[in-house]
Amino acid sequence: MVIKVFLASSSGSTAIKKKQQDVLGFLEALKVDYAPLDIACNEDNRMWMRENVPVEKKPTNGIPLPPQIFNEESYCGDYETFFDAKEDNAVYAFLGLPPPPGSKEAKEAEKAFILENGTVENETIENGTVESETVENGTDDAEDEENLEAEEVEEENLDDDSLKREVPMEEFNGDEHTEEVGGETGEEAAEKAAEEDVAAEEKVAEEEEAVEDTEEASEDTAPVKEEEAQEELEDEEAKGEDDQQVSEGEEDLGSEEEEELRQLEEEEEGPEVTEQEEEDE
Repeated sequence: MVIKVFLASSSGSTAIKKKQQDVLGFLEALKVDYAPLDIACNEDNRMWMRENVPVEKKPTNGIPLPPQIFNEESYCGDYETFFDAKEDNAVYAFLGLPPPPGSKEAKEAEKAFILENGTVENETIENGTVESETVENGTDDAEDEENLEAEEVEEENLDDDSLKREVPMEEFNGDEHTEEVGGETGEEAAEKAAEEDVAAEEKVAEEEEAVEDTEEASEDTAPVKEEEAQEELEDEEAKGEDDQQVSEGEEDLGSEEEEELRQLEEEEEGPEVTEQEEEDE
């Protein structure tokens, strides 16, 4: 594919000359092969450029100005679109060319492809296309399938062994077949289980004895408590009788004192009455 750049070698416009130099200089820097086509000295080039520029890309007067860029017969754009592509690091896409490996545009294209399609395993992105990697010194597909089936069978057997534990059996020669489980033989596991059962039974027996001792202790203390309660009741009754006797004695003393006081009053009133009777007489 050849890049065609239509330009005017004898243009009197300084702006057009500058734009043409920018395009050619950038293409040379990128080492892109291009063919400059002068429209000032070649009428055929001028007519071909005007006819192949799309109508929507032509200015209002209908005459496109150089530089105009084509990829063979395909229209790429004018200076403005070329400048925008350069700013976006997308010049190769603008020209319709695959970016060289390792270039900034190639890396960005690879990132964009990964974002759109996800990561691609065993594939490399080169020159804008996805090529599968070559596999050297590969193994036979049939052998791989057989090995895979054998691995699956082994995994199934391991799963079955882990889900169920077989009981030790005697082999044909009469020897006892012991199966190691978790680093212990079947006999050791049985002895350990028997020891655990014995320990559990002893623990239950100790708990029952403790309960019986507690019940006996409660039965022994019950009569003692009843006797103490009876003694306390008798003491209270005796105390009540003593209090009653004391109160009766106090009442007797009170009555005696009242009788003595009454007699003293009568004795004092006696002389006064006799004196009054003598005066009356």
